[in-house]
Amino acid sequence: MFNFSYSNKTQIHFGEQQIAQISKEIPKSAKVLVTYGGGSIKSNGIYQQVQSALSEHTWFEFSGIEPNPSLETLSKALTIVEQEQIDYILAVGGGSVADGSKFIAAAAHFDGEPWDILSKTAPVKSAIPLGVILTLPATGSESNSFAVVSKKETNEKLAFGSEHVHPRFAILDPSVMSSLPERQLTNGIVDAFVHVMEQYLTYPVNAKIQDRFSEGILMTLLEDGVTLTKDRNDKGARANIMWSATQALNGLIGSGVPQDWSTHGIGHQITALYGLDHAQTLAIVLPRMMSIMRAEKQAKLLQYGERVLAIEPSQFNGDIDKTIDAIIEKTENFFQQVNMKTRFSEYQLTSDVIDPIIESLTNLKMTKMGENQSVTIDKVREILTNSL
Repeated sequence: MFNFSYSNKTQIHFGEQQIAQISKEIPKSAKVLVTYGGGSIKSNGIYQQVQSALSEHTWFEFSGIEPNPSLETLSKALTIVEQEQIDYILAVGGGSVADGSKFIAAAAHFDGEPWDILSKTAPVKSAIPLGVILTLPATGSESNSFAVVSKKETNEKLAFGSEHVHPRFAILDPSVMSSLPERQLTNGIVDAFVHVMEQYLTYPVNAKIQDRFSEGILMTLLEDGVTLTKDRNDKGARANIMWSATQALNGLIGSGVPQDWSTHGIGHQITALYGLDHAQTLAIVLPRMMSIMRAEKQAKLLQYGERVLAIEPSQFNGDIDKTIDAIIEKTENFFQQVNMKTRFSEYQLTSDVIDPIIESLTNLKMTKMGENQSVTIDKVREILTNSL
């Protein structure tokens, strides 16, 4: 196991009717900006609960943060922050709203061009404090220090991280999932699953706790992801999926272990260029990544197969390649069971997508990715070709 330093300062309030806790978490003297997306929170009752909880606060609102939050949209919120002297942000939504709010929080204190935080990795020295009411479990952004933001003008999608944008608290109420559209629920399940895989499916470093935690999250997503897809009213499955998504990317399972993130690197460019949802890109890329990188990832692939999927080489007369093929097939079948497509062709995309994605990665100097920097541009091209 590698050396590591780990801390997670987010106060979690988990369960039904927990939105009322924000009245205690946010100082009464704070001027609050409530950020959210398309307005579904007004039809499912969440907005009304926020209104009630903030009845003794001075607060404003900013709506319209889109999936894959853009610089162009978030810049409008910065105007409100400056005009109203906002000193606390409450993000109400899924990962995109949380990510966008983190950028607003950082950019409000940043001395310079805000996009430099992402494009030039300019350091964030302070930020407006923020909390999150989670409505869509997926990214884990409610209890980590990272965010992804797009710039429409240049078709860029980049990430940044800073301890200063780590949420002070997060409200996790699984009951809000009952009103999610199927597409968002599917995206959340797949996103969480691939987050775990990016930190787990690398090479062994004798990190038994991290491995077992990761395997437990994967097994829960496999079981309750399918259950929830069939029955949205299963309260137990809702709770387990929401908690799994948070645990998948709160820093714990990634501490002291090598991490990959090449599937995400490729996926971000697909989203930026062709508009596919983030999780949709991950479901396309991951199975082919597992196949192309099978030699390098063999030990962890077999461990994942045995411990999570109950697939072992003995079932194939010791043939490792056939075993890995079965592991990949079962993983892809899981995506399909939760109603996720796994091929470019299913989105009416052809081989024409390959060169622009390669060009985008090259321009961003993402020509060597993965835990060993061995996912080269040539391998990316092979992965994309096999994903058609």
